[in-house]
Order: sequence, then structure tokens, then C-alpha cells
Amino acid sequence: MTDTQPRRRVVVLHTGGTLGMVRDAAGAYAPRAGALATALTRLPELDDPRLPSVRLEEFDELLDSSDVRPGDWQRIADRVAAAFCGADGGPPPADGVVVLHGTDTMAYSASALAFLLQGLPGPVVLTGSQLPLVEVRSDGHDNLVTSLLLAATPGWAEVAVYLGGGLLRGCRSTKVSTSGFDAFASPNLPPLAEVGVDVTWRHDLLRPPAGGPLRVGRLADVGVVALRLFPGITADTLRNVLRDPVRGLVLETYGSGNAPSRDAELLAVLRAAVERGVVVVNVTQCLRGGVQMGAYAAGRALAEAGVVSGGDLTAEAALAKLLVLLSRGDDPRTVADAMARDLAGELTPAAPA
Repeated sequence: MTDTQPRRRVVVLHTGGTLGMVRDAAGAYAPRAGALATALTRLPELDDPRLPSVRLEEFDELLDSSDVRPGDWQRIADRVAAAFCGADGGPPPADGVVVLHGTDTMAYSASALAFLLQGLPGPVVLTGSQLPLVEVRSDGHDNLVTSLLLAATPGWAEVAVYLGGGLLRGCRSTKVSTSGFDAFASPNLPPLAEVGVDVTWRHDLLRPPAGGPLRVGRLADVGVVALRLFPGITADTLRNVLRDPVRGLVLETYGSGNAPSRDAELLAVLRAAVERGVVVVNVTQCLRGGVQMGAYAAGRALAEAGVVSGGDLTAEAALAKLLVLLSRGDDPRTVADAMARDLAGELTPAAPA
């Protein structure tokens, strides 16, 4: 950036999470209003003209991400849209947004935002840390500064996650470590950028800014659940999970999308749920790869029961996508068809038959 170029503008939305926490009276990390703003005053590099200008917006209620619910996804999406669109008499529109968020449910939130925010004009980068910014060895410093630079980089517009040197597509990300600074992975898609001495971008993967207006989807109060198969699971367990008002199920299956095929009662429960309008999506428990329901008889049995393949969707992306689609009020068949299509770069399209 030269002296003749204006600094780009990035809005930092502080929703909570470890990065902005301090120790409470009992010595445990907890969010505290205003603590992050104070910590940022101790970072003189934020005044460096090579960084974007920063506007910090702190949520009224700061959350540990374990407490984040779909209603919070909606609030974040609305605040992102407000940052990009600006308002008469208010601050100018942002060029990018950084969302500070706890890591435990960050992949869920990033996935939900990817489906809720349609027509993004610029980047949205979710970041956090494993240690608070106030700690001497915190990874939060690098994560924050780098996220600001990435969010201020023109030419791309999607929801991403940045921690520990990797910029990942948000709806492809999953948390893989409770202790490492590189806590996230994108098993079925390379990083959008790798950050070391230089930033190496994968321009062939980046989604460009949309030409149309930014639209924010609305979440409704619809019942969506997830269930991980385990040896010995019974039809009664599945039947209880699928009781009204459930309208969507993410079924985490074995290997390439397999479930017990000898249990006729369990399959009958799934078939009955689909027939009454529940959308059941099959995703694999495996970290890499995806569902191929025709590869084994155990997978074909699910397809015959009306279960739809989630391809290589992560479990987090599948749940968020299913909730967003069901919130639109479409009929179950339309939702099931959309679950199998790539909407935001979340899955690899199936090869033509």
C-alpha cells in the first residue's frame, strides 16, 4: 500500500470466544465487556498504515462459543450485512469483516454464514485463538493481525476461517485439535491461502465478489438434529431422535455412507420419517472423503429408504445448510435436492454418471 492509496476499512465483530477473554475471580477464562478494546490499545501495529483501519464492534452479550445457537448466527449475519452496506449518516461501508469467535463451534457458525450471506461484496474472516490475547504466548495476536490483512485483500468474497497459518473456506472447515494452534483443517479442499513469510493464494479456489445486492437469509424455528451411528444403535433410539417437531436429520454414517443393513426395523424408521417429510442427509464420520451410497449394499439400503447423499459435506456444514434450507419453507423434496447441490463451495459436485 502506498501513501496515495487510502487505507481499506475492516469491521471487527467481537462475538466472544477465547481471544478476548480474561481470567475471572476463580482463575478461569471468561468473556468480559471492554477487555478486548483495552487489549487492542496495547497493539501499536494497528496504527500501521499497511494495516486496514479497524472499527471494533462488540456484541452486547459476549459468548463462549459453546453457548452459540442459531439465533446468534442470524445476529452475526445481520451485523456483517450492516458493516458492508453502511447506513445514512453512519460509518462508511467496510471492505471486509473479521468475526472474533470461539473455536469450539466456529465451523458451525462459518458454515451457517456461508449459506445465510448471499451476494457478498467482500471477505468475511472468522478467527479466534487457543490462548487469550492478554497471555504472553497467545496465538491471538498473529491470528488477529493476519485476519485483518486477509479481510482487507481485494478480489475475493466468501466466508473463511483463519487460524495457525491457514485460510480455509468456512463451510469446508472443521476443528481437529483442542491444543494445537493449527486447530482447524479443511479435509476435502486445499486452503484458500497459506500464510508463512509470504501469503500464497489459491486464486483458482477463491470465490469473487458478487455483482448483485447482498441478501441475508432468515432462520426459522425448525427442528434439525444430528446423530452419529454407533455399533448397537437401536430403532427405538432413532425413532426417539426423529420425533416431532424434527424436520431434518444429519445422519453421520460409517465409511462411504454405510449403516446397518440387517436391521430392517431401523431402516423402516428412516423410511417412515422420510415419507412424513423429514429430510435425512447422509454424511460420513470419516475426516476425509465423502458418501458414495451406491458403493456398498449397506449404503444402497439408505438410498432406498429415501436418505439423500451429502457427498463430502462436513457434518457442521450439513447441519447448517439443512437448517437454512428448511427455514425457507420449501417442500422436503426441494430441500433434499438442494442438499445434494453445491451452493457455496461446500461440496464437490458429483461426477456425471
